Amino acid sequence: MAPMAPIDPHSFTDSTHPLATHISLSLFFDFSSSLIHASALLTLPSPYSGPLSLDARGLTVLSVLDPLTSSPLPFSLSSPEPIKGCHLTLTLSNHSSVVIVYTTAPTASALQWLSPPQTFNKTLPFVYTQCQAIHARSVFPCQDTPAARVCYSARLNVPCQLSAVMSARHVDRRDPIAGEGSLLACGDGAWCAEGRTVEEFVMEQPIPPYLFAFAVGELGFREVGPRTRVYSEAVPAVLEAAAKEFASAEDMIRQGEALFGPYEWERFDLLVLPPSFPYGGMENPRMTFLTPTVLKGDSSGAQVVAHELAHSWTGNLITNKTNEHFWLNEGFTTYAERRIVEAVQGEDRAALNIGIGWRGLNKEMERFKDNLEFTKLKTNQEGVDPDNVYSEVPYEKGFQFLWRIERQVGRPAFDEFTKKYIATFKFKSIDTETFLEFLKANLPGIEKEIDLTLWTEGTGIPPDAYEPVSSIYTKIISMANEFKLGRMPREDEVADWGGMEWELYLENLPKSIEASQILDLNARYSLSESKDYEVKVAFLLLAIASKCKDHYAEVEKTLKAVGRKKYLVPLYTALVEGPGKEEEKILAKRVFAEARDTYHPIAQGVVETILSKHI
Repeated sequence: MAPMAPIDPHSFTDSTHPLATHISLSLFFDFSSSLIHASALLTLPSPYSGPLSLDARGLTVLSVLDPLTSSPLPFSLSSPEPIKGCHLTLTLSNHSSVVIVYTTAPTASALQWLSPPQTFNKTLPFVYTQCQAIHARSVFPCQDTPAARVCYSARLNVPCQLSAVMSARHVDRRDPIAGEGSLLACGDGAWCAEGRTVEEFVMEQPIPPYLFAFAVGELGFREVGPRTRVYSEAVPAVLEAAAKEFASAEDMIRQGEALFGPYEWERFDLLVLPPSFPYGGMENPRMTFLTPTVLKGDSSGAQVVAHELAHSWTGNLITNKTNEHFWLNEGFTTYAERRIVEAVQGEDRAALNIGIGWRGLNKEMERFKDNLEFTKLKTNQEGVDPDNVYSEVPYEKGFQFLWRIERQVGRPAFDEFTKKYIATFKFKSIDTETFLEFLKANLPGIEKEIDLTLWTEGTGIPPDAYEPVSSIYTKIISMANEFKLGRMPREDEVADWGGMEWELYLENLPKSIEASQILDLNARYSLSESKDYEVKVAFLLLAIASKCKDHYAEVEKTLKAVGRKKYLVPLYTALVEGPGKEEEKILAKRVFAEARDTYHPIAQGVVETILSKHI
């Protein structure tokens, strides 16, 4: 057999094999055993003979069939590699399509199965996906690389009391039809059983596999705009809070269109997930997934929505070819998010957003000081688990790079460039080199003004990166510096502060403050009880740094209440990193043991990595 010609360090996809153009899925949800019994029909561009390499993780492959004759086709499944999972090789002879019958594992890395007690209403179960970066392969066998865009359709067979949403257009909710389940491990009897219903979806635009998504549970929704519904578990309080927080969705879509051209995905619906969702948001097309921690009651959560919306152009229309070029997705989207925030919420909000990001970027430089590869925009991820190096670098350094270009050529020219960039590469997956070539061709001479190689391949923060300038930003930073001299902020100075102002203030306080100062600050402003997790976690990190043990109970409560990695990673890291942390390590270990089952598998893995490094 010819040697593998991989196109992505995180996939077994072979560049000499054809890429599937369509996948049709039948999924039977068995909540009692946390399994999906399934079949996947892969369609190739033309008849093909030879091996076809696919990614699979934890899948039990029962058979591979010719869809026309139902005769079995040869296949082999390698033993799993720790990062990539299993290499599934099919052997085709003049086939343009193939059916794979399989069952997912209860531990599938993309899926979190919530038992009724883990949901808001505590009566019915819930399941949802998180496929980015390389977890789609744990739900269906595929060429799981963003270089391989694919259209899909899906039939989800679920209990009648539940409903489903997907990153796709909803076509129908109907009764099961006899024969539909005959290939599956559960059989047609289970497929057509009393109390089951089928939800059908179709995605007619080619998307990278990491954007495949579904959620199944007791869902309700509210209309918030002509193109937008907010979904969540059917809890009136959550739905009302979400509808209020995201009332500006249509405004944001229009701002996005003004900046980047037409919104190509028809609808922009939002799903607020249970607290264990591991990210702030996930830009699944047509159906953005959101953490409930964005429901802050002050519309600042709408900035996360602005970010996920911006992905509708940068990320979903133009996609990084592999995770090594992740900055193309996230740097552009962070830039776009801030332009939308500036247009909808004003320049001060945007400056605070940039300032919080600048602080975050500087903290990541400290985190990766022994692994400078991951302070670059373009990274080498051979043998690296993308979940373990996920950081703010591609977002914030990527933003700084684009902001630097904007400052060089002026906003009108940069806006024109961006529109042309999106129109040129939409529905394609590209790499850093392609972007730089396009940049040089369309903004001639830019390479003489800006060191493009330093920005994309250099480590650390380039000297021409830029801290934001705004009166509110400057004022907060100087107040944070005065705290070192023992000056507490006065009531009148912070009377109109929201979560972002407090977050920026806390992020800029010295880590070496006394426990007594922490107690004073909290006595005055009750930060440990903040409803805004950004504020609460920034405060708790200071409490851990100063060993202010009065707040450890609140640390424990927070680690048990939410599963968002943005909070878990710094809190667990603060507890176990550095000398003299014996008591904190015991706390971290115990809390994780007790909270682990409430986290999504991606979050479980990341926390395990942190603990194993330090304990």
